Amino acid sequence: MKKPARYIMIGGFLGAGKTTAMGKLARHLTDQGLKVGLITNDQAGGLVDTKLMRSQGFATEEIAGGCFCCRFNTLVDAAARLTDANRPDVFIAEPVGSCTDLVATVTYPLRRMYGSDFTIAPLSVLVDPIRARRVLGLDSGGSFSAKVIYIYRKQLEEADVIVINKRDMLSTEEVAELTNALKKEFPHAQVFSIAARHGAGLEPWFDAMTSGHQSGLRSPMQVDYEVYADGEALLGWLNATITLSAEDEFDANDFIKSFAQRIQQSLQETGGEIAHLKMTYSPDDGIAGEIASVNLVRSDNAPESGMVLDEPSTGGQLIVNLRAEAAPEVLLSTVQDCLQQIVASFDGVTATLDHEEHFRPGKPEPTHRDAVAPLAVSV
Repeated sequence: MKKPARYIMIGGFLGAGKTTAMGKLARHLTDQGLKVGLITNDQAGGLVDTKLMRSQGFATEEIAGGCFCCRFNTLVDAAARLTDANRPDVFIAEPVGSCTDLVATVTYPLRRMYGSDFTIAPLSVLVDPIRARRVLGLDSGGSFSAKVIYIYRKQLEEADVIVINKRDMLSTEEVAELTNALKKEFPHAQVFSIAARHGAGLEPWFDAMTSGHQSGLRSPMQVDYEVYADGEALLGWLNATITLSAEDEFDANDFIKSFAQRIQQSLQETGGEIAHLKMTYSPDDGIAGEIASVNLVRSDNAPESGMVLDEPSTGGQLIVNLRAEAAPEVLLSTVQDCLQQIVASFDGVTATLDHEEHFRPGKPEPTHRDAVAPLAVSV
């Protein structure tokens, strides 16, 4: 009899570092001899996350057009495609960063309908520590409006495990203060602190994901879908694909970081709060799978380089994913204007906007919503 595959879902708001953490967990499991399949998710196609995971050699499926809750059958189909190709022992799924109510609309239906195929790990929700401290009132600083924060808090309310990521950004005392605040407000959840990028503190969380099971005792939380929809509709979404070419070699690492800085400065001037800005650049003249990446998770934060290219480039493809509390039209004009400005500062470089999508997410309409937990937990 085929052993059930492990299903691990890593949620959390935009900018929490889910993709980095997912990659670390996938590498850990792979090093143990397990086959891993990854499923990324977004309101639109053309994800930086998918590019990053595939560049690391992981079998990855992308679900676009809505969150897992609204694309449940597509989620199951994606798992089947991965199974046909690789027969994974573990599936790791990363839902859209603005989605919540995942227990009732994804994991409980999975347990009910496919309990013999999967064992379900506790739901992890990652948080960016600076954002979390602001939302919980521990610090002042730029944040979102009340309806967006409603979604943020609901993600924490349904979490079985809350993971403070990027703990190296805080002092030991600040991490302890945030941990205590989370435990006080969400007493049902285990709380871990990690620095996924640096590989610090990961083992206890990995153990919880690989050996623990989702509780069968908790009822799904109550969600006001009108407030939820209004909160998502306040967020602008932009995905773009850009072709860069140059007469001579140029520093692509510097290009994308400078581009991100221009976007940040422009949105700060218009009052748009950035939730997440991600870019990857794939050189045409580089080694297969080699990319440069940059990441920005708050308007008052500096863009950070992730993966870097060792050599200059003469051209390639740039993918931009921008999420912010701002009108989608503002995001598009910002990206277009900043692209023109940065191209002008790099002699001999030209840019062509091949494809873009800019929109606000529609109202969530789950395929299923189980009002009670399944009677039995798969083991």
